[in-house]
Amino acid sequence: MKNVQGSLIASGRKFAIVLSRWNEFFGDQLVKGAKSALIRHGAKESDITLFTCPGAFEIPQVARRVAATKKFDGVVCLGVLIRGATPHFDYISAEATKGIGAACNEFDIPFGYGVITCENLDQAIERSGSKAGNKGEEAALCVVEMCSLLEKIDGLV
Repeated sequence: MKNVQGSLIASGRKFAIVLSRWNEFFGDQLVKGAKSALIRHGAKESDITLFTCPGAFEIPQVARRVAATKKFDGVVCLGVLIRGATPHFDYISAEATKGIGAACNEFDIPFGYGVITCENLDQAIERSGSKAGNKGEEAALCVVEMCSLLEKIDGLV
């Protein structure tokens, strides 16, 4: 059986990071994780571009516009949503998720999903660099691996 899988080599690729400024402290930690992961795996800092937008609802629009430039091999989407007392959290998290998924399908390049949805501040702390790791780093590594995997799939045809 042939097994085709991606590698974690980021060199020679260009990456966009789209960050929601809402819950900025945690978002900045996600960006640090994503940037660190990309550089550790061979990307040059000059090949990483950060785009910031006001909130998680806006991430898909920015990510789509960035992908439409065809200047990037992958897009890492980052944001932090913390549940409040109203259903607003549910609406925003659902729309951000659907929008990022739709953009990924539309542009056929890897989109990393690093929008963390938390019930409370403790979960945000855990997922942006402490006990549960850094979800920005995980999303960036997913994009790197998917870039490689899609390239290998294209080479099979």
